[in-house]
Order: sequence, then structure tokens, then C-alpha cells
Amino acid sequence: MKFSPYTDLALETAENMSVSGSGRGIEMIREECSLGSTAVTIVNITDDTGARTMGKPKGSYITLESSFIKENDRQAHEKLIAILSRHIKKLCPENAETILVIGLGNSQVTPDSLGPKVVEKILVTRHIKDTVPEDINNSVASVAALAPGVMGMTGIETLEVVKGVTQRVKPDLVIAIDALAARRVSRVNSTIQLSDTGVAPGAGVGNRRKTIDKKSLGVPVIAIGVPTVVDAATLANDTIDRLTEAFLSQSRKDSEFYNMLSKMAEEEKYQLIKEVLEPYSENMFVTPKEVDAVIENIVNIIANSINIAIHPGIKQEDINRYKF
Repeated sequence: MKFSPYTDLALETAENMSVSGSGRGIEMIREECSLGSTAVTIVNITDDTGARTMGKPKGSYITLESSFIKENDRQAHEKLIAILSRHIKKLCPENAETILVIGLGNSQVTPDSLGPKVVEKILVTRHIKDTVPEDINNSVASVAALAPGVMGMTGIETLEVVKGVTQRVKPDLVIAIDALAARRVSRVNSTIQLSDTGVAPGAGVGNRRKTIDKKSLGVPVIAIGVPTVVDAATLANDTIDRLTEAFLSQSRKDSEFYNMLSKMAEEEKYQLIKEVLEPYSENMFVTPKEVDAVIENIVNIIANSINIAIHPGIKQEDINRYKF
């Protein structure tokens, strides 16, 4: 297995292992998209062997990649919403009447505010489900939403909050949204991952808490995540990779310098970078300068996709009708 710094994206783990099809309990399926610069990849971990190999739980991991996620292109976003809502529906269990949407993260820190901001735009109906007319009642699900905050602000483990609410509300499905970590800088803020295996809050910034999943809550959990930051060591590692490729292309293949660069192990290189940065507290998490605007785009895409997927009466033409 080729070495790679930590990533929450199953796609990156599979790529690092050169998984191209069935085998070892892992399947990778690529879907064609009509929208340019957009790709959907499904990684299915089908057995315990695949789970051990990938270092991730069994289940489906659906990754939507698009350069349009970061751009202010309304028509492209509508197409992305159609793709994402379709895949969310596929992961939802049949006859899920009550749904709890959880926005994980810190609303005061922009790269970590994705979850709480999505929750603000979810159409919540549980409190009025029994009072609306029947024709409207059949067009909406019973939906509750919660942003539990982070342990540093509440002093309470996130799982404890979510589990307590779950036991009270008794949903048929939990949808959790959180920031993730990525291996490639190019995937920051341009990738959305869906999975039916749950989520460990804080993974995107290296503070992994107890996992929110079917085992811990007793109900199915769909996780929706976006890599919003990258650590400085990964950023430096990518930069050095590009420099190395440039040096190799300019060096004689029989030279000592060429041999030194070509034989340098990736793990050795990455660990060296971390060792150089950490004593100076320079292995920080980095986010793009336009993160405020980009987060708003991602929030709109995910919130609209969830609303369309879980409410029978909300259609594509209703996009952005539920802004608050």
C-alpha cells in the first residue's frame, strides 16, 4: 500500500491503493456526469477484508467532485443539487418518516461552520406536522434539526448530545453534516462525500471525537462531509512533489541527484516535513482566502439537496425557497 497522509475521503484512500474495480472487498464505480469538470465516484466496502484494507467501516462512500462547487454559477449549482439529492435519496432507508438533521462543527469558525449553517436552511416540520392541512402534510416529512456545538464550547461530548436527542425524538434516520480532511489540496472545498457509515466529529481539524453511527445511535446515519481545510504539512508535501517532478524532468537519469529524488520514500518525506514544522507550531490548518463565499455556496448546495431528498413535495424548481 502506497503511503498517504490522513484523509477522510474514501476515494483518496482507494486511489492511493490503486483500486480500479472489484477485489479485496472493495468496489469502485465511476459515473458519467453531463456537467463538465464534474465526477461522481462510488466506493463500496463490501466485507471485513475490504474494511481492514481501507481502514474504514463497511458501506457506501459517494464522492461528488466539481470545480463548480467553488464558483458562483447558479445553473451549475442546480445541476449539482440534482445529482447530490438523487444520491442522498438512494442512501435513505425506505419509509423514513421522521428525520433528524445534525449540523456538526463550530459556527464561529468559518471553515468549521458548514454543519451549523446547513441546519439553518433545512425545512424543519416536526413541530407543525400534526397541524398542517392533509394535502400539505403528505408533501413534507417530519424533520427536526440540531447544531449541538463543539465540546470546547459546551463541555459535552457531541455524541452524548446527539444520542440524547435521538432517544427523545426517535427518528428513523439521522443525517449528519461535518467538515472533513483531504489529502489533495485540489479537493478542498470542491468535493462532497456521502456515506452510510456515520461520522467522527472534528475529523477535519484533527480532533476526532466518538463516532456518530448506527451502532452508537441505533438508527441509520447518513454522513455528508466536505474537506474545508488542509494541514500545512500536506500543503508542503504537495509542493515538494511538484518540485521533485520538475527536478526529475531536468536531471539526467543516471545522476546521483536523480537517484536520490526518485528513491525518496513518501512516508519518509512527509514525516520529515512534519518534524520540521511542528517544533515551531507551523503545522497549522490552512483554508483558502475566499472561504466565506465558498462555504455559502456549499451550504446552499447541501441544504437544497437534503430538502429535495427528504421532503416528497419539494422539487428541483423549489431550490433556494427555504432560505432563512
